[in-house]
Amino acid sequence: MQLRKENILIVDDDVNIIELLQRHLQSWNYHTFKAVSVKEAVTILRDTNIDLLITDLKMPEIDGFELIKFVSEHYPKLPKLVVTGYPSVQDSLSAIKSGVVDYLTKPFTKDELKTAISKSLISLENNTIKTNTSAVNKGKAYGELIGNSEKINKVIQIIERVKDNKATVFIKGESGTGKELVARAIHYQGKFAKAPFIAVNCGAIPENLLESELFGYVKGAFTGADSNRNGFFQAANGGTIFLDEIGNASLAVQSRLLRVLQEKEVVKVGATKAEKVDIRIIAATNSDLREMIKNNTFRDDLFYRLTVVEIDVAPLRERKDDIDLLVNKFLFKYGEEYKDRFLKITPEALGVLKRYNWPGNIRELENCIQHAVIMCDKIVDIEHLPEHMKYNINFSTEELQPLKIIEKKYIEKVLRATGNNKTKAAEILQIDRKTIRQKLSE
Repeated sequence: MQLRKENILIVDDDVNIIELLQRHLQSWNYHTFKAVSVKEAVTILRDTNIDLLITDLKMPEIDGFELIKFVSEHYPKLPKLVVTGYPSVQDSLSAIKSGVVDYLTKPFTKDELKTAISKSLISLENNTIKTNTSAVNKGKAYGELIGNSEKINKVIQIIERVKDNKATVFIKGESGTGKELVARAIHYQGKFAKAPFIAVNCGAIPENLLESELFGYVKGAFTGADSNRNGFFQAANGGTIFLDEIGNASLAVQSRLLRVLQEKEVVKVGATKAEKVDIRIIAATNSDLREMIKNNTFRDDLFYRLTVVEIDVAPLRERKDDIDLLVNKFLFKYGEEYKDRFLKITPEALGVLKRYNWPGNIRELENCIQHAVIMCDKIVDIEHLPEHMKYNINFSTEELQPLKIIEKKYIEKVLRATGNNKTKAAEILQIDRKTIRQKLSE
């Protein structure tokens, strides 16, 4: 008898149901796989090309809903059929919402099963690509900043206050939150937008070069200094200098920065004469400068000079309302770059992005969308997202053991703790000595 091409995985903790389903499926020439637990089912799914999942809902340890959620994100095109002996309206609605094609209540007839399987496999044939896609609204932009959340609106309100003056601004936030975009918004949204904007990553310049790069040097100041050279401060004169990762600056550089803030003048390395500068300083870091002050690695007087105005840029996990707009921005950017057109994203894929906590913040989101645009044709779907973002089941690694073995191990543990004092052990276990002796002899 020739088997059909479809591979069907049956998941149920009741072996009688598995055997019944398997008998029916084999009578229709389907190739079947069986699993008595969700853990075993996931192993089969990872190693085998499955065309249909048939699963129970109520199972010990991990239930069928967990498996359905896992399959919906890791194998989004795999149709799912539920068979359950504990029907409820809530379970039925939840299963259908999770993408289940059909829902059978035990006991069911052979014809009902055949109809449900045919319906599910038809959905497999038709499931080439989802059409219920949605473009994300563009929303509002402030310079390069995009978002409608309360957190980003608070940042924009502060920018509006400082953009037209040269007060020193300190931006704090985790790596990847867009601190440089905030600095650029301060500069380019204000009246000094036509003046220079110089961004300096203090963490990217070797410590022994940072001082000369920032302040410039005169001929002969050190080996290799064969001419006078201006630094970043002179280049930014009249405009804004953005000092990113300021916490990486050495104490010597910090001392020179303090002079710039206090006197509005710069002394080149190797020079004795100061040069006046008209400049706005914006500093940023993802380090805890207050902790660094306690450890004597950052000057407290410089800290208070830098923090005239503080802007706290929230991590992406605290402004998830902005994910739609940011996704739209990156879809447009990389769609134009790689595909010469604007791409869309499915609601399911967008839901995964909104659920994820983004430890790498906006930078990680941008990289994710860039990868997805490269991997997709016209529409970004769940299958184009990284595996670690999708729903995962945390299987217990603890080996399940018979009660007698667990009881024995615990009695031995109490005896060791009491120096083999059976009377004391009996008190702790709340049993008599005779019972202990009996259990030990067993």
